[in-house]
Amino acid sequence: MTLKKKPVTGMKDILPEEMQIRDYVIRVIKETYGSFGFSSIETPCVEHIENLSSKQGGENEKLIFKIMKRGEKLNLETAKTESDLVDSGLRYDLTVPLSRYYSNNANELPTPFKALQMGNVWRADRPQRGRFRQFMQCDIDILGDPTCMAEIDLILAMSTLLNKLEFTGYVIRINDRKLLKAMAAYSGFEEKDYDTVFIILDKMDKIGIEGVAAELEEAGFAKDSVDKYLNLFKEITRDTAGVRKCADLLGDFLDKESAENLLSIMESVEATAEGDFKIEFDPTLVRGMSYYTGPIFEIAMEEYGGSVGGGGRYDKMIGRFTGNDTCACGFSVGFERIVMLLMEKGFKVPGDARKAAYLIEKGVSGARRAEILKEAAEERTKGVTVSVMQMNKNKKFQKQQLTEKGFTEFKEFFNN
Repeated sequence: MTLKKKPVTGMKDILPEEMQIRDYVIRVIKETYGSFGFSSIETPCVEHIENLSSKQGGENEKLIFKIMKRGEKLNLETAKTESDLVDSGLRYDLTVPLSRYYSNNANELPTPFKALQMGNVWRADRPQRGRFRQFMQCDIDILGDPTCMAEIDLILAMSTLLNKLEFTGYVIRINDRKLLKAMAAYSGFEEKDYDTVFIILDKMDKIGIEGVAAELEEAGFAKDSVDKYLNLFKEITRDTAGVRKCADLLGDFLDKESAENLLSIMESVEATAEGDFKIEFDPTLVRGMSYYTGPIFEIAMEEYGGSVGGGGRYDKMIGRFTGNDTCACGFSVGFERIVMLLMEKGFKVPGDARKAAYLIEKGVSGARRAEILKEAAEERTKGVTVSVMQMNKNKKFQKQQLTEKGFTEFKEFFNN
């Protein structure tokens, strides 16, 4: 049987050029988020299947890579249902594992707890540009802070990171799940239908307001409710004035605190953030995860043509583990998409060390080789990157390849 040299569909090999940028981005992420007081943590890549299938992960729960029971636990002859075969799965995001982690370790953690978590996640999704079945996620979360200061801190940390990575002109779209529900209630939709309404609303940027109207009516909703609902979006502007207008229109359907928090977040970010970007109220923003309970946000970049990160408040998830709700808010930046965009722009890692190649002629004596290796070691103590290798017959081509890899100095060694 011939072995396959290509990766499994949806996975990829990472070549040195990309790995260098990935390592740099990871370093900048840790330095930036660390300066905001976030502490690095790590959770296992394998989670209990009950946690992954708790009806909180939206469509991602259909994309779980499930792991069969092992050893004596696995009995194929008596198995009747999936639960007889499966007891765990690969995590599809970092939020569910973080909630379990906090529930298990809360007594040893400060309040509020500011967590930074980076790691691979897996989804049995259809691969496409910037999306793989295995990919790195980078999350920051604040647990135990009920105020809008958590959202402000997350957005400022994220925008500082993108500024350091030289991204400009992006838009942070922000909304609130409570506001979404208030708009639906005001328009006459029943609570049991909210998810269906929001799934259709989420297509607004693709099919337009007329397309949303058509799909809502096709789904069996009353035309009066549909018209009242969509008229709201025609009246609301995408700024702080739009938030105030929305609060006025919705009246008692929306609690005042939700609107005030949204205004505070937007005004604080606009007043203090650095970098070329804007924060925009978007009443059509839904976010797919059903665990969101309050403000939600996304990063939209024109050069990507979609979202490169997002998050929101999820005050009910930890309570599913402990029985007591704990306020929580998180932001995830699309690590793989950020790296892809940097590579497409020809990004070069700044401040690289000098890179020297020591080329040793074939047949050099052991004593001479030891001298060369000692010299290389001394140069490395000075911060120089030194790669020692045998000299090829075609030295010109060898040096050309090394130059493409960033080597700028060459030293040739021969027998004395």
